[in-house]
Amino acid sequence: MAEHRASAGGRDERLLVETAGAWRAWLAAHHATSPGVWVVRWKPSSGRPVLDYEPLVEEALAVGWIDGTQRTVDAERTEMWFTRRRPGSGWSRLTKERLARVEASGRMTDAGRAVIEAAQADGSWTMYDEAEAGVVPDDLAAALAADAAAGAGWRRLTPGVQRAQLRWLAEARRAETRAGRVARIASAAAGGRSAR
Repeated sequence: MAEHRASAGGRDERLLVETAGAWRAWLAAHHATSPGVWVVRWKPSSGRPVLDYEPLVEEALAVGWIDGTQRTVDAERTEMWFTRRRPGSGWSRLTKERLARVEASGRMTDAGRAVIEAAQADGSWTMYDEAEAGVVPDDLAAALAADAAAGAGWRRLTPGVQRAQLRWLAEARRAETRAGRVARIASAAAGGRSAR
């Protein structure tokens, strides 16, 4: 069932989804033309059918889409934004694992494969690999080594926070942006916190 409402930025379509099949059918009909959709789901406390997160995301990945912001609609419903994956955006290990399940189950579409092939060609497919492995790049390692407080603060950050900082650094496209992020990460670490 589709609902419509006025919203900023053209994000006005809402779709109440109760089954993976209904979501798959909507995506099959609209993934190539829709700018995105708010998928509305029932909360477990509503007593209505609840569609779990994984089937929603896997069906979206099958056509080259990705999830985004999630928010509460009311006491019984939440909504999550789904749209086409942006070219050049990084691919997490978890997303790649989901894609492998989608492919193995035969649900991957040509549209989904095309998005993966484009990511492999432009380097975004592997953008997060070293960050997720906890590999500190040379420029950040040098900044952390140059300031004892920064190095000590970095080591006190949880592995998850470190990986988030490393992913943010990996997303920098220009040398100036990267240098600025290295400086912000080191400065924040010296203060015992994350840069973002």
